[in-house]
Amino acid sequence: MAVYPEPEPKGIVRNLTAVVVLAGLFALAGGLLAGCDSKSVSAKSIPPPMPVSVVKAKQIDVPVTGEWVGTLDGFVNAQIQPQANGYLIRQDYREGAEVNKGQVLFEIDPRPFEAALHLAQGQLGQAQAQLALATINVNRDTPLAEAHAIARSQLDNEIQQKAQAQAAVESAQASVDSAQLNLSFTQVRSLITGVAGQATTQVGNLVSTQSVLTSVSQLDPIKVYFSISDGEYLALVQRARNGGSDLLQGSSKIPLTLTLANGEVYPYKGHIEFVDRELNAQTGAIRIAAAFPNPGNILRPGQFARVRAETEIRHDAVLVPQVAVTDFQGQQQIYTVAANHTVHVDNVTLGPQYGNSWVIESGLPGGSLVVTDNLQKLREGAPVNPHLTPYQPSSTTQATQAAGR
Repeated sequence: MAVYPEPEPKGIVRNLTAVVVLAGLFALAGGLLAGCDSKSVSAKSIPPPMPVSVVKAKQIDVPVTGEWVGTLDGFVNAQIQPQANGYLIRQDYREGAEVNKGQVLFEIDPRPFEAALHLAQGQLGQAQAQLALATINVNRDTPLAEAHAIARSQLDNEIQQKAQAQAAVESAQASVDSAQLNLSFTQVRSLITGVAGQATTQVGNLVSTQSVLTSVSQLDPIKVYFSISDGEYLALVQRARNGGSDLLQGSSKIPLTLTLANGEVYPYKGHIEFVDRELNAQTGAIRIAAAFPNPGNILRPGQFARVRAETEIRHDAVLVPQVAVTDFQGQQQIYTVAANHTVHVDNVTLGPQYGNSWVIESGLPGGSLVVTDNLQKLREGAPVNPHLTPYQPSSTTQATQAAGR
């Protein structure tokens, strides 16, 4: 049987060729379109410079103050103790009230002391009678002895007896004075004018000279005790030697400001009263006492308050807002904007606070453009779009020297 070859599919081959050519054209067009799209996406992925607010670092004279925690105490504190032993029979003052110097606060049973006084007065009377008799004898026998009517030795004995009687009278008079004084001690009086505290002993108790009945404190003026470190003390002394104000002198004209526990600033200014003679070896601080007027006895012993005083003037100090300062691993940093609108990180050393600002000790020149917002999004060399905002450091609040600086 004869086998004939199948005819070639010329139409199909032509169609396949056309498909391949079209696919290549589509692939080329797709590649070109993809390239255009990638360039467009790459252009769109570059973010614009971040907008930030900046201020110019100020350079002004700043008064620096020290601030310390103080404890209030009476200007004079007197413990009221009796000078006589006996039973307490009366309390003559109202606790917490103001008492005057010499006012009777307590009374002790006076009867034993009255009896002792009467006994001393009786002995004084006997001595005075003996003195009177001795005086009569001397006056009578003096002319007789001069006329040799009696022996001179008799007159000498009478003169001696008169002297003894005179001494006895003086001794008896001293006993009377002592008894009267002891009787007066049964009235326990205040030795100062001030506010009397709570009675520590009740009526009916047996008290002695070792008993503390109450305390009286002079509250106007009132004292405030606070401590400064050894370094602060030496710095204040050095400033005084260099011609600055001497805060530590009692005659210093530098006023002290008192801030109460509720944040209220006390309206009256104080002054240094004295500086203690020694440094506390355990705390490394020296104690200072200040005095403040206290009309109406508003302030009371035991209260806590903050004492502020101007310690120096920082000339041409560089100030920046507190919000511009960040902390990175214990190092204070500030972001500044360079001339090409890129961010630069400056490591700085902080000084005292001044209102809502920091004094910069080193690391930042005056007039620098300091970034105040978006700080967490910035990095070294990042482009930014700075917007200058006004900045005026507070002039009503003095710079406060932080503890330990």
